[in-house]
Amino acid sequence: MSGANRHYVLAAGGTGGHMLPAFALANELERRGHHVALITDERGANIPGKPDFLPAHIMPVGRFGKNPVRWLGGVAKVMEGRKMALRLFENFEPSAVVGFGGYPTLPALLAARSAKVPSVIHEQNAVLGRVNRLLAPRVNAIGTAYPQVARMKAKWLDKTYLVGNPVRAEVLALRDEPFPTFSEDSLLKVLVTGGSQGASILAQVVPDGLAMLPPALRQRLQVTQQCRPEDVGAVRERYRNHDIPAELATYFENMAERLADTHLFIGRAGASTIAELTAVGRPAILVPLPIATDDHQAANTREVVEAGGARMIRQSSFTPKELARQIQVLSQRSGTLGNAAHKAWNCGRPDAVKDLADLVESFGGAEMMDVIRVGKNNARGASQGVAVGQGAARDAAEERVS
Repeated sequence: MSGANRHYVLAAGGTGGHMLPAFALANELERRGHHVALITDERGANIPGKPDFLPAHIMPVGRFGKNPVRWLGGVAKVMEGRKMALRLFENFEPSAVVGFGGYPTLPALLAARSAKVPSVIHEQNAVLGRVNRLLAPRVNAIGTAYPQVARMKAKWLDKTYLVGNPVRAEVLALRDEPFPTFSEDSLLKVLVTGGSQGASILAQVVPDGLAMLPPALRQRLQVTQQCRPEDVGAVRERYRNHDIPAELATYFENMAERLADTHLFIGRAGASTIAELTAVGRPAILVPLPIATDDHQAANTREVVEAGGARMIRQSSFTPKELARQIQVLSQRSGTLGNAAHKAWNCGRPDAVKDLADLVESFGGAEMMDVIRVGKNNARGASQGVAVGQGAARDAAEERVS
């Protein structure tokens, strides 16, 4: 296989948080002249945004819950998926297999190890996920979205690289656009989402919280809110009773355009959400999902909150009164929102997809360019967000390939 035209297999679980970074990497690798295939489950194959050129191979998914009785069935599914992945590898001959977390990743990466194909995992959250923890000792490299990742063992750091979390091209295109003007006379444009399906807690709290703002500020509100279908009617009624103009929908296709006009975001703290907010530079009030595994959404907020680009409110404390208080703090002076936006922007990693592609391409002959080494040789650089030099990255890549 020629150095300029290689094959890569991406494996990801069936949620947007896993699939969207995989789609972004697929587009980048295809742009560089490579062939890419996808391993996922039925849910993943139906996530919007899959590139047309990307064939999806649906594998059996073995899930491992708290009941050990079901583990035998889960193991059987994993081994069945591993055999299917091995057959794919025989025909496709990948230079590397890249896992993005979720159960479909497990059989694909186990097959890669069996076939002696180099493997990489990418962790989108600030806590290493369950499947990625199982795979971390067995892979050649780990790409992370944050400088600090909980559940990451010290012995894995030498093969760990800070790349960031890839975001959609249409969102990344907004990075060099200025923050929308906000003054004492302008509208305060608020965007509220709870992920792809919205969140009921936001439907319950946000309209009443906005209504508690001082009249001079409340009269300048312009709200866009994504809601669950069952919540739309009640939320519309609340805004109508509070005399607050609001556009409501269960899904917004043009989310990048909405984000471009936004002064303040209110919503959950999923990895993709924070990656997009920091890529564009938008201040936020973040309400982590309390049932998220290992409380990873709260961990995701740490970097941007410490930088001053966002505020985090635990769901147990997320009341209309507290929300109104936080909004007032952020909007009481004309420059406060703009300063927070700049601090969020500084947390963005706009080269995430390029850096991840460089890391993946290093398994096949290409040099790895300016990807931050998180291990002991570059601990200071990772914590400060300073890229290592090309020579150090190249040496690390050669160590990994040899």
